[in-house]
Amino acid sequence: MAVPGTFLVPLLLLLCGPGLYPAAAQSHPGVECVLFNEEYMTCKWGTRETLSVNYSLYYRYKNASDKVECKHYLQDHGVRVGCYFKRNELIQFQSFHVFINASIDGKTLEIPSKRMLLQDLVKPEAPVNLTIRNMSNNQLQLTWATPYPKARCLEHAVKYKSNKDTSWTELSVNGDVFSLPSVDYEKYYTFYVRSKINKYCGSTQFWSEWSAPVFWGSKSTSKGTVEEQLHWFKIHTILVPIASCLLLLVLVILLMRIERVWVILMPRIPNPSKNFDELFITHKGNFQEWAGVPKDVVESFKPNYSENICYVTELPPKDSHEPLWDSSNHAPPPMPGPPAAPSEHSPYQKSY
Repeated sequence: MAVPGTFLVPLLLLLCGPGLYPAAAQSHPGVECVLFNEEYMTCKWGTRETLSVNYSLYYRYKNASDKVECKHYLQDHGVRVGCYFKRNELIQFQSFHVFINASIDGKTLEIPSKRMLLQDLVKPEAPVNLTIRNMSNNQLQLTWATPYPKARCLEHAVKYKSNKDTSWTELSVNGDVFSLPSVDYEKYYTFYVRSKINKYCGSTQFWSEWSAPVFWGSKSTSKGTVEEQLHWFKIHTILVPIASCLLLLVLVILLMRIERVWVILMPRIPNPSKNFDELFITHKGNFQEWAGVPKDVVESFKPNYSENICYVTELPPKDSHEPLWDSSNHAPPPMPGPPAAPSEHSPYQKSY
């Protein structure tokens, strides 16, 4: 009996299909698209660890007939993991169809398309410029700004905690103002804000990231929040010792390699004896030779004259009758003075 044609094709697909296209039956990667602040969009379908082949993404809008391939693929070490869409490629409030093609053993396998609405994929940017004002009756008012171009389409969530609380309090807020009716001035509060598209502008479930924190209160009874304690712990226990060690290492290298620093910090004591080695060893103490004084100059300083010996005696007192000299003594040498006048009986006297 011949097998009816209506049963032949399904039977062949059942027997041969899994062997021909194992990726289609077992490894559908899935795709997740996110529109960031209505500025750009990414569609990702896996990671380098989960993908064994490269995929190609094609897309089209409801009113377009032709599919367009992704112009900017996101790659991880040469493996395509997603697609990047610029702002001018995005159209909201139209059906967005995605097709992902995988090339396996020279054959192309098309994964079924996924229909999306871009207004349901928006993820706003985190709020900025958080400001706290102290109102009357122990009331705080928290305000912020949003980078999202359509602020009226956002709803917000505020979470806060004091330094004495063990858990965070999170509240939903419509608008950009949050009031805390009662605060304790002895506590230290930390506030965060995040945003999401409200139900009037889309059905997205993507919240923005939490904003940078803002603080209010007194630190007199605590050291701050858990985040601050962790921050200061890292600074005091990690950064300060590392910086100190690096500074010490730099100083040691400078002291070892820069001679000028050694001279400034540890000046050398001068030793003058080395300067006189030539005087005592080579010239044997002769200062004139060591100093290079000419011999004629040295001779000019020697005396070239002589003096007679002059004897000096002391005269006796006038009333003394003691002789100046004894008979045993030699006659004293004549005293210098004017010559004596000739006597009358001198044989040498001449008469005129």
